[in-house]
Amino acid sequence: MRNHRADVVDQALRVLDTYGLGDLTMRRLGKELGVQPSALYHHFPSKQLLLAAVADELLARGARPAPTGPWEDRVLARCLELRDAMLAYRDGAEVVATVHAFGLGAEAPERALAEAVAGSGAPADLVRAATRTLLHLVFGHTTDEQTHLQAGSAGAIDDEPRERSDLEVGVGLVVDGIRARAAAHRS
Repeated sequence: MRNHRADVVDQALRVLDTYGLGDLTMRRLGKELGVQPSALYHHFPSKQLLLAAVADELLARGARPAPTGPWEDRVLARCLELRDAMLAYRDGAEVVATVHAFGLGAEAPERALAEAVAGSGAPADLVRAATRTLLHLVFGHTTDEQTHLQAGSAGAIDDEPRERSDLEVGVGLVVDGIRARAAAHRS
């Protein structure tokens, strides 16, 4: 096969964005690349590992320069970066959340969020729990938002796109809790 691993991931992202996760199969991907599906297994031993590479690439394409400023601002910036990266591709939230849950990839947002949360001065166990809470908030919120957008554009629901996201408010609520717990720990 003349295509390299990066070419396979690029084409997988195009298939994902065009047809959705349900139609991102090794068969379709092989057809799109003009190769037998079995040739793809040379680069990715399983579809799950292909999805991990797709999630990592999706996140890399949505990466922004590291935010600066107070830890609270860095947490919000990282959450919005993750949301925007996932929204940039059809079913992006489902792909990233699934890969993360399986422990196969999509680790960069967790590391970046943990670093930002650690700036609160919270103990390590609280940093871990707060980071997971923020990730789950962003994954769930973005999945809901993306599902609503896709259902509306497909005519499955008779509803307009939501005017604004309330993710910032949700992140603020979690940040307030982190701040309070970190302060109590220091007392």
